[in-house]
Amino acid sequence: MTSTSLTRPVGISSVNRPSIVAVGTIVWLGSEVMFFAGLFAIYFTLRSTSPELWAIQSAKLNVPYSGVNTVILLLSSFSCQAGVFAAERLQPRRKSWKFTEWGMVEWFFVTYVMGAVFVILQIFEYANLVSEHVMISSDAYGSAFFLTTGFHGLHVTCGLIAFLLVIGRAYSAKNFGHKEATSAIVVSYYWHFVDVVWIGLFSVIYLLK
Repeated sequence: MTSTSLTRPVGISSVNRPSIVAVGTIVWLGSEVMFFAGLFAIYFTLRSTSPELWAIQSAKLNVPYSGVNTVILLLSSFSCQAGVFAAERLQPRRKSWKFTEWGMVEWFFVTYVMGAVFVILQIFEYANLVSEHVMISSDAYGSAFFLTTGFHGLHVTCGLIAFLLVIGRAYSAKNFGHKEATSAIVVSYYWHFVDVVWIGLFSVIYLLK
């Protein structure tokens, strides 16, 4: 066998292996799916045992208010993905003030603001429900509501911290490269997951009768 037979044919590139960080993030999100599946199971179990309580307490929810908050969170997914597209172009910051030429930092900052607004509005909703005597220790409904939405709010807060870290890394990096872009991509995976989970929570808690 000659040495030339062991060489790679001209024009054929090596196989690109998936990023270990991206694969690890996807596997971890799989465990998060199971976690929220457990919360959904708890919610439906408690609801099935106390239908009258659910009918009374769920009537205190402000569905239009939460609907607006839901739209804000869903819009943040679009700005997050726009930031990912910019990161894939290896464009950390804007080229001009036109939003079509924004970089990853600008789009992620918009995502951060909308996510923060979501958390703040959810806190106001909690305060209103407490004034209506709906608390985590009040009854089964309060426990189910605050556990499911509270853990989701905690995940949103963790996502906001992740955005700040990615933005800070973009500013500190001398050359924005594939490592920084990969960080932005895996954070977007997490953020889209959080949004999808909220769609399920909103549908079950606020819309399902």
